[in-house]
Amino acid sequence: MEGFCIVIALLGLMYFAYRGWSIILIAPFFAGIAALASAFDILPVYSELYMTKLAEYVKTYYPVFLFGAVFAKLMEKGGLASSVAAKIMDVLGEKRAILAVLLGCGVLAYGGLSVFVVAFVMYPFGAVIFRKADIPKRLLPATLWMGIFSFAMVSLPGTPQIQNIIPSSYFETSTWAAPGIGIFASLLYLAIGWGWVGHRAKSLKAKGEGYGDHVDSHRRKPEPKIHIPWYWALLPLVMVIVINVILSNPFNWSWGFHWNPDSLEAFAPFHLSLLAPGVGKVSAIWSISVALIISSVVAAFIGRNRFRVMDGFLSPINYGALSSGTAVLNVASGYAFGCVLVAMPGFQPITQALIGIANSSGVLLSATLTTIIMCAITGSSSSGLTIALSALGDQWVQMATAAGIPLEVLHRIVDVASIGIDPVPHAGALVTLLAICGLTHSESYYDIVVCIGLKFLVPFACILFYMLTGIV
Repeated sequence: MEGFCIVIALLGLMYFAYRGWSIILIAPFFAGIAALASAFDILPVYSELYMTKLAEYVKTYYPVFLFGAVFAKLMEKGGLASSVAAKIMDVLGEKRAILAVLLGCGVLAYGGLSVFVVAFVMYPFGAVIFRKADIPKRLLPATLWMGIFSFAMVSLPGTPQIQNIIPSSYFETSTWAAPGIGIFASLLYLAIGWGWVGHRAKSLKAKGEGYGDHVDSHRRKPEPKIHIPWYWALLPLVMVIVINVILSNPFNWSWGFHWNPDSLEAFAPFHLSLLAPGVGKVSAIWSISVALIISSVVAAFIGRNRFRVMDGFLSPINYGALSSGTAVLNVASGYAFGCVLVAMPGFQPITQALIGIANSSGVLLSATLTTIIMCAITGSSSSGLTIALSALGDQWVQMATAAGIPLEVLHRIVDVASIGIDPVPHAGALVTLLAICGLTHSESYYDIVVCIGLKFLVPFACILFYMLTGIV
């Protein structure tokens, strides 16, 4: 009966999220349903388990959401993001339209823009260049997905996206963990996106299908004719990466920056329940937060002329700050729901089976499968990744250490696994992307599903790559 309640809760969350209900509202409701047949009472599950886990997530990762959202909004409204995107399109041209969209998305996401902001920024450029190249528009969501939600989000070393930051708080690694494996995975993702969409474009064009008769939505309001040179627009993106690597010091340079290891000791007398056990658990978040703050100031200065003739600095800054609250609560709600499911006695057979895989087939395979399953359940790579690490992270650390596997490898493997089958039909990111493109699941989901199937193999390829080469 416990297992039945868990399944009902999971299916209910998927259905209502897919129908557009806010996960902030429905997640605690279905967490209560999951607990109906358990030994736990519903209200204690809500107030003590669900809300505690939600608070843990917000406490740990909210700075990244906050400063990332403000930076992204300044880059967008200041015209810097569109300047970089336009330059990439100009250089590659319509003959390489698919590659141009992939790389344009990758540059902006790797530079620290929120993945959703990248989708809004890149859609108009992608639609224009696909129309010029006469590539079916229904292939655009798959192209944007592979450009935004793959290599630049989880595998490129140092990427400031939240998915790459989460493992650092469990393994005390940096965002630059396992650069060799990360680059290998990035090349695979790029090959999958470019190869499949390119193949489909040629196949459909041979059948006589072109861009199609579409009224491209989300056209922007007329903006000031103030051009930001692409090299100045690129500067804040580069600064995020450079400052992050300096502050996180992933290669342990003797001359590099080192966070004071005793900086948390002064808070011990307060007996704070969510106090990090050591600086290593939070230094990656500190590093990227400082990088985003400094880069935001630079982005605001570069785009100052546009801000003067528009709404000024305050409006986009406030909008970014407010939207970050909704974003972090959405993800934290999914995470807290997953934590409730994992804590239920009815879920324990699944947990034990995943631990059994680690004992029989190795910690990397167990970590990969667990992360993929959790991300599919929640429809969110960051929520599923956090749940997997919360449930089994400590065991994986012990097993990896015993097996002589560097924690940097474990960091990169679980990060890559978090997007194994992430765009399930109810995934909020997928629904948002299709809405931006003005397309439906029936029109575009097939190509996204094929990309799911291909990139599902990437984490396993990374494990094989590490085992054969030993490259970290």
